[in-house]
Amino acid sequence: MPDGRAAAQESSPEFDAPKRHFRVDRPASLSDAAALTVYLRILDEMAAGYRLSEQPGAGSYRMWRRYNRTPYRSATHGERFVNNYANTTAKAYGRYEAFGAMPVGSVLAKDSFAVTNRGDVFLGPLFLMEKMPAGFHAESQDWRYSMIMPDGSLFGTTNGEGSERVAFCITCHKAVDEKHDQMFFVPEKYRVQIYSIEGD
Repeated sequence: MPDGRAAAQESSPEFDAPKRHFRVDRPASLSDAAALTVYLRILDEMAAGYRLSEQPGAGSYRMWRRYNRTPYRSATHGERFVNNYANTTAKAYGRYEAFGAMPVGSVLAKDSFAVTNRGDVFLGPLFLMEKMPAGFHAESQDWRYSMIMPDGSLFGTTNGEGSERVAFCITCHKAVDEKHDQMFFVPEKYRVQIYSIEGD
């Protein structure tokens, strides 16, 4: 999948030249294309920070398939802009609601960034869901939730360090219909349509 780096090199009136923290003009009306350009400008820095955590998937997620066309705002992730990735074990994620339970070893990753009302852009956490063997955690349907901060520090992980800090992830995902294995999916407007999944 092309990553759109060429587009990121083009100038745009919607935001200033890139730097560690930069400002977006008219943040309330940020277009999908502008959100993608912002994302591509900060992606290397985001990935480098997450990689420091050494959590499964944190250093490799950006090489996985991305299931959204452009970043989109997620109310359940603090109104941050997010992107959905899945490793090859979780390739059936591309069937969206038509797929049931994920196999053990599936990892879903959601990186994030925030744009304030003033237009300042800040890196956000990386949210990971890893399907663990049966019996790992009944309430989460054996998903391990991890939240990694932009500097690579671990905010929390299910059944591990700071487990209580990510308990809200389980509470939120339990609201999903059981047949969807506690997975939320990319809003239809932003979905990449996968017409063929290898192994079908």
